[in-house]
Amino acid sequence: MSAMKITILDDYFDTIRALPCFAKLAGHEVTVWNDHVQDNDVLAARLVDTDTLVLIRERTQIRTALLVRLPKLKLISQRSVWPHIDAATCTRLGIIISSDQHAGVPSHATAEHTWALILAAARRLPQQMRSLQEGRWQSGMGDTVRHKTLGIYGYGRIGGAVANVGRAFGMNVLIWAREASRERARADGYATAPDKKTFFEQSDVLSLHMRLNPATRGIVTAEDLAQMKATAVLVNTSRAGLVAPGALVEALRAGRPGFAAVDVYEEEPVLDTSHPLLTLPNVVCTPHIGYVTRDEYELQFSDIFDQILAYASGKPTNVINPEVLAAPRGNPA
Repeated sequence: MSAMKITILDDYFDTIRALPCFAKLAGHEVTVWNDHVQDNDVLAARLVDTDTLVLIRERTQIRTALLVRLPKLKLISQRSVWPHIDAATCTRLGIIISSDQHAGVPSHATAEHTWALILAAARRLPQQMRSLQEGRWQSGMGDTVRHKTLGIYGYGRIGGAVANVGRAFGMNVLIWAREASRERARADGYATAPDKKTFFEQSDVLSLHMRLNPATRGIVTAEDLAQMKATAVLVNTSRAGLVAPGALVEALRAGRPGFAAVDVYEEEPVLDTSHPLLTLPNVVCTPHIGYVTRDEYELQFSDIFDQILAYASGKPTNVINPEVLAAPRGNPA
């Protein structure tokens, strides 16, 4: 196949070209955009000649109103889930979506970042650093995690990795999830909560580890949060939509839970410094960087670029809309 025109969106730090795996795209015409744009007019102008679109997770919404304005687009290559893409429209237009689900391989970067947030919240690290920057010494007292209860809501790959670290820290790990996941947790030697109410009541640190889908959207309610201890920490490195809209801010203002550590937000990117989670004193916030490490990027983009090469060879892989293969736009071979 001749050289393809490949566009990569939302590479905030212009890091992808420096990855070793970027060499896989040698011979193709690659354009990288470092800003974030959601305006369809701007995106349509940028992507009008694009054959292959590379997405970094869910940073940009690729909806029907945009897709119908991209006559040359043949392939979208990304990794993980695709709620930001109108897959049915892609199928109708003959656009292949390749997305490796990395089954069986947890995001160790996200699990590590979860623990960075847990410890930062427990020891009040942002508050202590701010105290030093303002010319003061210690600003208060933190908490240890040893012998505390670590609640893991959702026992998948990342939840399991976070639980393992909790065990190493000497925490009492408690799992709440679907029954099949609770069975796996028990087989791994972890305790499971008898019900959701008990889970929220007993957890000193409660970390969310579920995929966002219609069944899990808003699964953490205001009533759930009100059951938490005044000393508890809610941690979210998964998706903001798992918590009912506005419920976390109101719960933190009410004092249950007492603290939160979050890496994800209902609308991203968050650029408004008056966002309530950024102004509350009992929150540790990071800008959705759970998976943003050099090692994780190399792993992810090796997969993404391999999908492009597979398409170019006429053998698309990890196709999540296989119906499109009966009538793909253009000829991948």
